[in-house]
Amino acid sequence: MIIAFVGPTASGKSDLALDVIEALAELRQVKAPQLAQVVGADAMQLYRGMDVGTAKLSLRERRGITHRQIDVLDLAQEASVAAYQRHARADVAAIRAEGALPVVVGGSGLYIRALLDELDFPGTDPAVRARLEAEADVLGPRGLHRRLAEADPVAAAQIEPANVRRVVRALEVIELTGRPFSAALPAHTYHHEPTYQFQIDVPRAELDHRIERRTDAMFAAGLVEETRELMRQGLASAPTASRATGYAQAMEVIAGRMTQREAIDAVALATRQLARKQLKWFRRDPRIQLLPWEGGVDPMACARQLDALLKQAAGAGQ
Repeated sequence: MIIAFVGPTASGKSDLALDVIEALAELRQVKAPQLAQVVGADAMQLYRGMDVGTAKLSLRERRGITHRQIDVLDLAQEASVAAYQRHARADVAAIRAEGALPVVVGGSGLYIRALLDELDFPGTDPAVRARLEAEADVLGPRGLHRRLAEADPVAAAQIEPANVRRVVRALEVIELTGRPFSAALPAHTYHHEPTYQFQIDVPRAELDHRIERRTDAMFAAGLVEETRELMRQGLASAPTASRATGYAQAMEVIAGRMTQREAIDAVALATRQLARKQLKWFRRDPRIQLLPWEGGVDPMACARQLDALLKQAAGAGQ
C-alpha cells in the first residue's frame, strides 16, 4: 500500500505525516523508522543546500525516519518529472523490499501524479527544444503562449504565459507526438493499488496566516544568507533552482533592488498565489480524502484509519 499526504504549501502535511507514522507505530507496537519511510514530492526540495527557503525538514525534525527524494540534485541540474518518476518509483520499491510502508509527502502536483499514477512521459528532442526556446526569445512569453493556445487550448489554460519552460515543453510534445500536450495527463488511474491520498482541509484564512508566519520565519532563519552562499555555487544561472519562490526575491535583496521587508511581502504574495494553484490542482482529483481541520488534525484518528486500511489490504492479499 502507498499513503500520500498532499496539498498546498504551508498546510502542515510534512509534520502531520510524521505524527501519523509515529501514531501508527504506537498502534502496531513497532518503531516508527521501521514502520515507514517518506518519499518527498517537492520539486525544489530535490536541491542540495536549498533548505530554509523550501521549508525542508532538518535531520532532527525528520525524527529518525528515512526521507528519500530530498537533497538529490545539484543546483546546476534541471529538475525533470520523468527522472523523478523513475527514481521515486525505485525508492518505493526499495521501501517495500525493506518491509516498510511508503509515505509520499509533497505539494508538487505533477510530481505526485508521476509517482502515483499511470503516467507516461513523451521523449525529448534537443533540436526541437532549442528552436522553441529561440522562438520564445523572439516572440516573448505571451507570443509563445498564443502559439500553444492555438495548438492546444486546454493545455494553454492550465499553463501560465510566464512559465516559458512548460510552454516550450508543451509545444515540443505536440510537435513530437502529433497529439495535444493535455492528452499526456490521463484519467486518474493509480500505478499501484491500493493507494490512498489525504489532504488537510485548512481554511483559506488560516492557510494565508500560516504562509505569512512561515515567510517571516524563513527570513529570520537566514534565507538571505543561505541565498548568498548558493549564489557562490551558481544559483543565479541555475536553470530551475533560480526561479524558486523565496530565492528569487532574496537575490533581489542581495542585489540592492529590494528591501528585506519588500522581499518578505513579495514572497508571501507569491506563496499565496502558489497555494491557490495547488488547491485548484488537487481539487480536480476526486480520490483525495480531505481531513477536517479543527485547529489541526488528530494524528491518532488518522493512524487508526490507516491501520484499518492496512489490515484490509493484508486481508485482500491473502
